[in-house]
Amino acid sequence: MKIAGLASNRGRNLRHIADVAPGGAELSVVLTNREQAPVLEAATERRVPTEVVEREEGESRASHERRILDRLADYDFDLVCLDGYMRVLTDEFLDAAPTTLNVHPSLLPAFLGMNAHEAVLDAGVRTTGCTVHVVTEEVDGGPIVTQEPVPVYADDDAGSLKDRVLYDAEFAAYPRAVRWFAEGRVTVEREGGDVVGVAVRGDVGGDFPERRFVSEERAETLRYGENPHQDAALYVDDGCEEAGVVGADQLNPGAKGMGYNNYNDADAALNLVKEFDEPAAAVIKHTNPAGCATADALADAYDRALRTDAKSAFGGIVALNRECDADTATAVADSFKEVVVAPGYTDSALDVLREKKNLRVLDVGPLGEGDDRFSERFTEKPIVGGRLVQERDLQSPAAADLEVVTEREPTEEQLKTMTFAWKTLKHVKSNGILFATGTETVGVGMGQVSRVDAVTLAAMKAEKDAEGKSAEGAVMASDAFFPFPDAIEEAAEAGIEAVIQPGGSVNDEDVIAAADEHDMAMAFTGSRCFRHD
Repeated sequence: MKIAGLASNRGRNLRHIADVAPGGAELSVVLTNREQAPVLEAATERRVPTEVVEREEGESRASHERRILDRLADYDFDLVCLDGYMRVLTDEFLDAAPTTLNVHPSLLPAFLGMNAHEAVLDAGVRTTGCTVHVVTEEVDGGPIVTQEPVPVYADDDAGSLKDRVLYDAEFAAYPRAVRWFAEGRVTVEREGGDVVGVAVRGDVGGDFPERRFVSEERAETLRYGENPHQDAALYVDDGCEEAGVVGADQLNPGAKGMGYNNYNDADAALNLVKEFDEPAAAVIKHTNPAGCATADALADAYDRALRTDAKSAFGGIVALNRECDADTATAVADSFKEVVVAPGYTDSALDVLREKKNLRVLDVGPLGEGDDRFSERFTEKPIVGGRLVQERDLQSPAAADLEVVTEREPTEEQLKTMTFAWKTLKHVKSNGILFATGTETVGVGMGQVSRVDAVTLAAMKAEKDAEGKSAEGAVMASDAFFPFPDAIEEAAEAGIEAVIQPGGSVNDEDVIAAADEHDMAMAFTGSRCFRHD
């Protein structure tokens, strides 16, 4: 796709298009009607040919446009892009040139013509933006190709609004429109030579729509981000119905406010305990489980979770999936914790927890039941220049879903432990290995670049830091397949007797043979549970 760009001043959109080359499109020429237009120097720096065709005194528009077309005739181009070109084009140009696009600094058809930003402010609207449209003789009236919104703030003036519309809207919408043309996705509809409409193939909605507009309100400015030298803020999605730490009531008035890391860790902890129907407790450090357990009584679940690694739990986040009672609160308050999250607290529990001056006590309200606990289907991760969006990992295999691949069959108790371990392992940073007995963790090996090292770490934590627990006879869960039998050898040395893993390695037969050699039971889930955030 070759572009002829027309500009009268700086041509910042043309420069941006030249820099990002949307869909592989490139400028073949930049033409201006002003001898001193800054766009000329910018185009030359980018090695784009330039032309100057000024309108002579008394010259008609049609004559001027014929001279422009004559000058452009030496260049190959498929699309004309205007950028602050301060002339109204006539049919003389539009009929002879390919499709011509322009960008207008408002959401047409509102605020046509000049001084759009001033008109937006005078009207008191709260959202403006830009519109990329096909140019016709009707000023700002051609069919719309795409638009991009931006907010209008109470302290805006025309200058600040102009900058936001340019950088946040025009720099997104104009390249998008060019890319669509370059990809052959745009059909310009004509009747009798007149442009009457535009159709964009594939511009559809659904779970992963072609375009997304995200609007969130800042709930608070945080003390700092992950580190004290980083500024941070919390934004709220008012449309979220799932129980979460954002907007949760903080029930300990004397405690400090929540920080960036507190929110991040508390969210991770709450998402883990939502996995279980039974009373469950989890202790989180740096978004990884230091321990997790379920039991008939909440206090017992917390005790079993804590004893996985009480050393690492110091300064951690506690999450509970039942109303916190006095016994559980007393156990939580026994050592330093940053935050406790639960769907409610008894009065006696609050009396205990409020004695800890800096313990943040969050009430997230009812968690719901079954699938209702997970109404938010997607997760997002901003990256430089974009955003990754994916479905949440809500897989929860039952014992009947597992494929036993070894000579030894797992016992009913081991199958129960396997499903518990898998639900917990989903919340361990990859490469992740988890040892468990019953429905409690024994050792966790998280965030290792080698899977065998993750096994070694889980075994070491079970031996050194687990209180009253042992890897001997435990179940091992792995978030991805074992590429070699070495991790099985390491697990056997630690005393592991059963393994749950996805399977799918080219070396599965060797891995299974190693398990058989050590009289281990092994089951495949058929899917992995990586967690990289």
